[in-house]
Amino acid sequence: MIGCGAIGRKRAAALSGAALTVCCDVVLDRARGLAAAAPGCAATTEWQAAVTRPDVDVVLAAATHDMLAPIAREAAAAGKHVLMEKPGARGADELDAVAQAARQSGSLVRIGFNHRYHRAFRKAREIFDSGALGELMFIRGRYGHGGRPGYEKEWRADPKISGGGELLDQGSHLIDLSRWFLGDFSAVHGRTRTYFWQMPVEDNGFLLLETARGQIAFLHAGWTEWKNLFSFEIAGSNGKLEISGLGGSYGLERLTWYKMSAAMGPPETLAWEYPMADDSWEAEWTAFLEDLRQNRPPNPGIADAQAVLRIIERVYRENHS
Repeated sequence: MIGCGAIGRKRAAALSGAALTVCCDVVLDRARGLAAAAPGCAATTEWQAAVTRPDVDVVLAAATHDMLAPIAREAAAAGKHVLMEKPGARGADELDAVAQAARQSGSLVRIGFNHRYHRAFRKAREIFDSGALGELMFIRGRYGHGGRPGYEKEWRADPKISGGGELLDQGSHLIDLSRWFLGDFSAVHGRTRTYFWQMPVEDNGFLLLETARGQIAFLHAGWTEWKNLFSFEIAGSNGKLEISGLGGSYGLERLTWYKMSAAMGPPETLAWEYPMADDSWEAEWTAFLEDLRQNRPPNPGIADAQAVLRIIERVYRENHS
């Protein structure tokens, strides 16, 4: 485990079927704290040594954005499989070396877009795959929080470390989910704004993405949602799916299916609520273990992360030219 902060702890708690061998963090006490929960687990601040240890099979990279690609590259070059946090890098080109190392060693690399594994999205994908929604028309997504005191001094506010602001942070989840349902986008338009936080990165990102078939994803990610918000709507010719909440401070996770009838009018409405603890981390880890068992390319993988990052980079260029 490289990075023992909040996400690293979530990842460690989800490692069913695996033993944690070594924990690494720039703060040794953080690494020791996480390692203490795993018998025989070592703690260190030296990530290069950690990812090349002979008793390591898989490296989980839960570091800051600037370190994700270097960690993954070294791990893959050493023949380790890798699960790295989204967005995978500060920019798409940083992942080229990771992909090359993985090809040469045969390592598998998965990108941690874990929102695909929330219960509501797993059910939504099941409905989508059944064809019951008909032809997809558009997606409308909103995601955001309000930060906290001193947010403008944290690493996400430093573009040298983060690579960008909210569009790269929570916005990358919205883009990944939109690509998961609609596929690639041929037209990309967007605006970034810094409305509230005094920082050199954006606190709001607005996107209008279009596929070659004319399907639209209309997305907004913001660090000025004073009440944490998640909303994702998938509209088809035969009905609509609406996912709201992610649990915790984002509110009850819920999926609603509005089914059109031949007579139109008010739709038949089905709803699923998920008040239980979020198991997306466990579900994602289980999927990665199956990748390894079958030696199958992970989905989402490096190409998916690069596609997301290229969309974000196009918007950044459009706004900074």
